[in-house]
Amino acid sequence: MGLLPNPFRAIVIGSSGTIGEAFMHLLENNPQCSSVVGIHRYSQHPIDYQNLESIKICVDALTSEAPFQLIINTIGILHTGDWMPEKRLADVNAEQLEELMRINAIGPALTIKYFSKLMDPAHSLMVTLSAKVGSIEDNRLGGWYSYRASKAALNMLIKTASIEWARTKPNSALIAMHPGTVNSRLSKPFRGEQIGRPASDAVADMFKVIEGIQKEDSGSFVTYAGEKLPW
Repeated sequence: MGLLPNPFRAIVIGSSGTIGEAFMHLLENNPQCSSVVGIHRYSQHPIDYQNLESIKICVDALTSEAPFQLIINTIGILHTGDWMPEKRLADVNAEQLEELMRINAIGPALTIKYFSKLMDPAHSLMVTLSAKVGSIEDNRLGGWYSYRASKAALNMLIKTASIEWARTKPNSALIAMHPGTVNSRLSKPFRGEQIGRPASDAVADMFKVIEGIQKEDSGSFVTYAGEKLPW
């Protein structure tokens, strides 16, 4: 039996994205989930990582609805209309590095900081979507400098916070999860429609892993199939 209780209450951050929407649909149709709150840039209590103060404001607004037993953060960015992942060192630029660090590492770190106050001290878990390309040990192809670096930073932040949680939140788990290649806006320029899976399939697999997470798994970097990834 995993850490997630029955029934449980959930929050999905980034619920307007492809994976976030799929998590919302899955949880809304899960009889064990008594309620799920979706958060995005235009929700009732919005979060926008371009405005980092919005994270604390959102948490303050949700405090009266706490506690929650499951929090899933699906927010992440790989490319924009202005730039794509760098193929070589000559393509690296400060603006792109700063943007990806803000969205992929700083925003999620502050989300862990503030949203942890909404978690059930008796039994709860927080899952933040990361990416296998953020693994330093697994980097064999190079390229994608900003995305790799921002996800590696995210992984370190999650691992470090999990060590503190072992003392302050002993009945909770903090997990970094790789969703695999999903057919989404993020993966579309990289043949995501051909090689990616439907978001509903990816989310179903990830939730199976979430259901089995124990508090001893806190600080793990896992795939949608439950495999441990090297940092």
